[in-house]
Amino acid sequence: MTNSNIILETNISCEMRDGTILYADVYRPDEPGRFPVLLTRLPYNKSDPFYSHRYLDTNRLVQHGYVIVIQDVRGRYASEGEFFPFENEVEDGYDTVEWAASLPYSSGKVGMFGLSYYGFTQLIAAAEQPPSLTAIFPTMSPNDFQNDMLFHDGAQKIASLKTWTLESIVPDLLKRKYTSRQHYQDKLEHWAEALNNLESSFQEVDPNWDLLRDLNVADFYADLLNRSTNNPTWNKSKINHLDIKVPAFHLAGWYDNFLKPTIENFIRLKKTSNSPHKLMIGPWTHGNFSDTIGDLNFGMQASEGFLKGKEDLTSLHLRWFDTWLKGKLTGIEVEPPISIFVMGINEWRDEYEWPLKRTKYTHYYFHSNGYANSRYGDGTLSMTEPESEPPDTYKHNPNNPVPTQGGQTLYRGIQTSGPKNQSLIEERQDMLIFTSMQLEEPVEVTGPIKVVLWATTDAEDIDFTAKLVDVHPNGDAYNLTDGIIRAKHWHDSMCENKFISEITRYEIDLWSTSNVFLPGHKIRVEIASSNYPHFDVNQRTGSTSQATQIIFHDKSYPSHILLPIIPKL
Repeated sequence: MTNSNIILETNISCEMRDGTILYADVYRPDEPGRFPVLLTRLPYNKSDPFYSHRYLDTNRLVQHGYVIVIQDVRGRYASEGEFFPFENEVEDGYDTVEWAASLPYSSGKVGMFGLSYYGFTQLIAAAEQPPSLTAIFPTMSPNDFQNDMLFHDGAQKIASLKTWTLESIVPDLLKRKYTSRQHYQDKLEHWAEALNNLESSFQEVDPNWDLLRDLNVADFYADLLNRSTNNPTWNKSKINHLDIKVPAFHLAGWYDNFLKPTIENFIRLKKTSNSPHKLMIGPWTHGNFSDTIGDLNFGMQASEGFLKGKEDLTSLHLRWFDTWLKGKLTGIEVEPPISIFVMGINEWRDEYEWPLKRTKYTHYYFHSNGYANSRYGDGTLSMTEPESEPPDTYKHNPNNPVPTQGGQTLYRGIQTSGPKNQSLIEERQDMLIFTSMQLEEPVEVTGPIKVVLWATTDAEDIDFTAKLVDVHPNGDAYNLTDGIIRAKHWHDSMCENKFISEITRYEIDLWSTSNVFLPGHKIRVEIASSNYPHFDVNQRTGSTSQATQIIFHDKSYPSHILLPIIPKL
C-alpha cells in the first residue's frame, strides 16, 4: 500500500439476531478498495489501548492492508445488553463475523485475534462455523471458563478470580449501576482504593465479599461462584473442538495461567480438524511477552519484539493472516507446527508433535534422609526405587498458609507471576523438599509433568501441592511449574470408597514446561498443602487447628515425580 493514512470510525453499530446493538471501533486504510477484516471481541473496553491493542501494533496491520474491528461484547462498555462471561458469545460471535464481512470496505474474509477472554471469543465463534471466518490467532486462551478460571482440580483460583473481577469487570459495572456522575465518582474512588489494597481481601471464599458488597456489585461475583456445576450456562463456556474447521495459530506461555487449555486447544484441533494448526510457547506470563519474566531474563530472542531473532509478534500475525486471508506464500505454511522456547539454554526449537515422541518418561523417586519423621529440606530425589524408608511428616496451618511465590498465576501486583526465587519459602517448616544430586550432565525436561503422592492426613479434607524447581549452583531456586489436588475432589473423581485418613495414591498435574537443568544445577520438588493466594486455603482441618500429613516413599508406596526427559539428539 502506498497510502499510510488511517481512518478511525468509533461506535459503529452491529445488530445481533435478538435486536441487541453492539458497538465497535473500526480502523481502516484511507484508500479505496476492499480489505480483509481482523476482528477482536473483548469485555475490557474497545477504546482502551492497553486492552484493545495490547501486544499488537494495529496501525501496522491497517497499513498492511487490513480493516481492524474492535468490539465491546454484549453488556460491556458501549454495547447494549446484560453481561455474564461467555453466555452470549456463541451467537454474538457468529453474527459479528458475518456483519464484519458485509461492511462495504470488506473483502468478505474475516480473521480473529486476541488473548485470554478475546482468545476464547475466537474459538467459540469458530465452533459456530460462520461462513466468512477464514482463520484465527487465539493467544493464551481458556476452553472451559469454570475449570480454567474458577477452579483447579478442586481448589478455587481465588487470586485470579478476585483480581479479574475487581480489576477488569467492576469498573464498567459501576458505570452502569450509578448514573449520577457524583455517585459514580465516589464509588470509583472507593474501587481504586480497594484495588490498591486487593491483597488484603484474599481470604476464605465469601460469596458476598465485603468489598464488592460495599460497591453494590457483589451479585456478579456471587453468581460466578454459586452457579452449580451442571448449570447450562457453563456449557456455553466450553469449546467443542470438533466443530472448529478454520486454521488456528495458538500462542502460549510456560508461566501463563491458561497454558494447559491453550495446549489442549492445539492438540484437540490437530486431531479433529483438517485445517493447519500451529503452537508457539514462550517463557511468558499472561499477556507479558517481554524477555524478562519474574526474576529471570531469557534473552532478546524471547521478547515479542525480536522473536527467534527475526520478527516481532505483529509480523508473525501478518504472516499468518496474509497466508489465509490474502493467499500469499509467507513461509509460515511450511514451517513446523510447533515452536517452543527451551529455558535453561534459552533457545527456540521447532517440533512436530506434542508431547514429543522421543520423550523418555522417567520416575524420580522421593527419599528421606534416613531419620524417622524427618520434615525439612534434606530429602533426596533420584531414579533409584525406594526400599524400606520411614515416611515424612509436616503440618498444615490454614491460618498461616504457604505464600504464592510466582508461577502460572494471574493476580494484581508487580511480577507476581513467572520464575521467582523460592529460597525463603523453602525455609518454612510446613513443606517437604526433595532434591537431586548436583548434575554432571545437562538434563532436558520438556512436556507434561505429574507427581504421584502416597499420603494420609488427619484432616476432614486437605490439599496437596507440588512444585518443580531448578536449583542454581549459588542456591537460588526457581520454580518451573506447580499444581494442586484437593483430597475430597480426588476421592470423588476416582469414585474411591475410602477414608481420606487411609493411605491414598494422589496424582498432581503440574501441567507442562521445557527446561534444561544445566550441569551444576539440581532438580527439586516441593510438597506442601497450600499455595496462597493462587489457590484458596483448605480450612477443613477437623477438630484441631492444624492438619498432619504423612508422605510415604517406600517400596509399597513409591511417591515420585514423573519427568518427561528428552534424550540428546
